Amino acid sequence: MPVVYVLLFCLWVGLVWVEFVFVVPVAVPVALVAATGAGIGRFAVVAWRTLTAVRLDGPSAVPRPAADAPDPVYPQYLLDQVWRDARTLTLRTIPWCLAEARGAVTTLTARMLPLPQGLAVFPIWLGLCAGILLSALPLAVAAVAFAVVTVSVAGAGLVAWSACVLVLGTVERLWTAYRRILVACPHPGCYERLALPAYACPNCDARHFRLVPNRLGAFRHVCRCGARLPTTILLGRFRLSAYCPHCGRPLPGRIGRARVEPLPFVGGPAAGKTTLMFLAVRALRAGAAASGGRAEFVEARDAGAYADALAELDAGGRLAKTGPELPAATMLDVTLPAGHRILYLFDPAGELHTGATRVERLRYLDHGEALLFVIDPFALPELRPALSREERLLVEATATSEEDPADTLQRLLADLRSRADQGRHRRIAVVVTKADVLRRTSVGRDVEEDVRGWLEGVGLGNTIRTLDRTAGHVRYLASGLDTPSAALADLFGWAVGLPIDGQDRGPADSPGRARDDRPATTERSGAAGPGTAEPPSAAGSDAAGSDAAGAGAAEGRGSWRAPGRSERLVPLTYQLGRGVLLTALVVLGPTALLLLGLAGYARFR
Repeated sequence: MPVVYVLLFCLWVGLVWVEFVFVVPVAVPVALVAATGAGIGRFAVVAWRTLTAVRLDGPSAVPRPAADAPDPVYPQYLLDQVWRDARTLTLRTIPWCLAEARGAVTTLTARMLPLPQGLAVFPIWLGLCAGILLSALPLAVAAVAFAVVTVSVAGAGLVAWSACVLVLGTVERLWTAYRRILVACPHPGCYERLALPAYACPNCDARHFRLVPNRLGAFRHVCRCGARLPTTILLGRFRLSAYCPHCGRPLPGRIGRARVEPLPFVGGPAAGKTTLMFLAVRALRAGAAASGGRAEFVEARDAGAYADALAELDAGGRLAKTGPELPAATMLDVTLPAGHRILYLFDPAGELHTGATRVERLRYLDHGEALLFVIDPFALPELRPALSREERLLVEATATSEEDPADTLQRLLADLRSRADQGRHRRIAVVVTKADVLRRTSVGRDVEEDVRGWLEGVGLGNTIRTLDRTAGHVRYLASGLDTPSAALADLFGWAVGLPIDGQDRGPADSPGRARDDRPATTERSGAAGPGTAEPPSAAGSDAAGSDAAGAGAAEGRGSWRAPGRSERLVPLTYQLGRGVLLTALVVLGPTALLLLGLAGYARFR
């Protein structure tokens, strides 16, 4: 028996030796390759399922922006979701590899090591387990390689994206500076100057307060509903409906693309500001049409008020007195061959100019480059004593102001001196109203020959010199119900920087450009006498229906259907980013793995 045991022991030793010499060297690499392949295969499957998912609730869930967020927008993919995807790949690969390795060793142990067979196959078990454990090294190298690829792709993408953000932002700032784009709120109680309006998503009406190239996107922001919104005016942002971020009320269409030009009418109570404004609007519309352009109301209510006012003037009536509340701007969208403006015409009650504290509430005065100073000639202290008895009876039939225009101007300028430019304007238009009545008096018979000189002659010399110091250019006009539309259109076009006749005689779109062929101190009106005057209805034949249609067209510019995907799907930019990352992992991953392997081989050879 001892001989048998010795023979069996010798056979076992020989078998173990053969296994260690011939089988283990094969078992180790086989197990190593199988385990490494299984780990890389698992990573490939997880990467495919994760990076090709199109639904928000895919393997790597994409959180939907909260509805009450300041900007309900998906962040840029490379700043947020790419790292969430990388974390998903890691958590769905490494724990699986560890669990599978543990399970494989446990299974091999349970099946190969029970006695007595365990004594015979122990070397094979050891080789297989060693190969499985050694696979941790190439898998770690592979993990480093894929991590390097992910970081490299994300880094290169972030550099390119940052360059796009910088270029787009710079181009927009230069463009707005060149066009001297001003954005301001037209609504009473607000009047804020805006750096950026709030834009409404055309699909879900969510408000976006930072729709510019930033961390939320370079060319587009993706709303929580899936709509893709342009980030700059040049990319079409002006087509979106805009709102004031301070008061939440709507802003005119195309705001930001065209300069907002506030044009306040300044004058005392009953100075004729409202009548002048509607006559000027009529003249601007007629002049714009004659120049090949157009002037449309932004809001239908303004079109209705305009039609009613012209009808009242045509019937020989008198317009109702403006209420004491803060004025809302009458918004007019003017497009001419020479340029484009959105006019904010402010017609406040004259009482708002009769007290310093009231003037301070008119914050729209802080924004504009021009204003229109309305003078009621019959409010001048030196004029009424010069009237005859018959002329006084004529004037009494006309509503006149009791506020001295000089006091109104001084009160206004005192408030404007708080501005950064000390209240200095580029252009001031001075309009003497009620000229049709004034010409019928002896003192006002020659008012249209030299309006500036006439004002100096009736005691406003100091006021005129103050205006010369306050504005870069000053022009004068005597206006009445019979004043030709061409004269009004020319003056108001000059005031807002848009020459109605197509000849650039005033500041246009170029920054710092403010020239006038005629000296500011000798500006004269071209108003004709009664014999050449146009009746109010001649140039103002706009029907209420056409006005409303124009207003609707102006409002309709904000209507735009934003492209995008279903709100249940990931944004297109996320899908493209994932596609690029998946392609890089498939193409560059093996390359990086090979390079790391060669570097390690060269290091330890």
